[in-house]
Amino acid sequence: MAINLQKGQRETLNAPKFIIGLGWDTNSSSTGASFDLDASVFIMGENKKILSDEHFIFYNNLKSPDEAVEHKGDNLTGDGDGDDEQIIVDLSKIDPRTSEICVVVTIHDADARKQNFGQVRNSFVHILDASNNTELVKYELEEDFSIETAVEFGRIYKRNNEWKFEAVGVGMKGGLQDYLNKYN
Repeated sequence: MAINLQKGQRETLNAPKFIIGLGWDTNSSSTGASFDLDASVFIMGENKKILSDEHFIFYNNLKSPDEAVEHKGDNLTGDGDGDDEQIIVDLSKIDPRTSEICVVVTIHDADARKQNFGQVRNSFVHILDASNNTELVKYELEEDFSIETAVEFGRIYKRNNEWKFEAVGVGMKGGLQDYLNKYN
């Protein structure tokens, strides 16, 4: 049975290969523009910086150099139930310099479209054991991010040779560029 986490809670991940699933629904926008949310992953070392440009995984770079992290592609609408985007992680292949994997969701062209996470609902991140699709942990974003255009949903980090997931739920107003500046 999955463990439902609250913001700030942590849980050990016992599966070496897992799927990070992200989902959301959007309110109808008064701007008339459709929403395009994008999941991104930053693979970082001890210094909290991405290992290289190739360790920033998103819709234009779907696979890490060590093939340990693979983005399954961009969902342009978020329509339907279940995961809108998925990222597969195989810790047995991960670059040994990796100490953290940060999972961020951003709204594409949010400023131009006058959109923010206050217009997004039912947002969640969950981790599934890749061997049997069993849900290990789930974190549902409940905050109202009325000005933020990017949210760090969670992070997977290594501590004492154990990998853990932390439910983060922290937003930024500047979108993906703010996270690139922070982690690059």
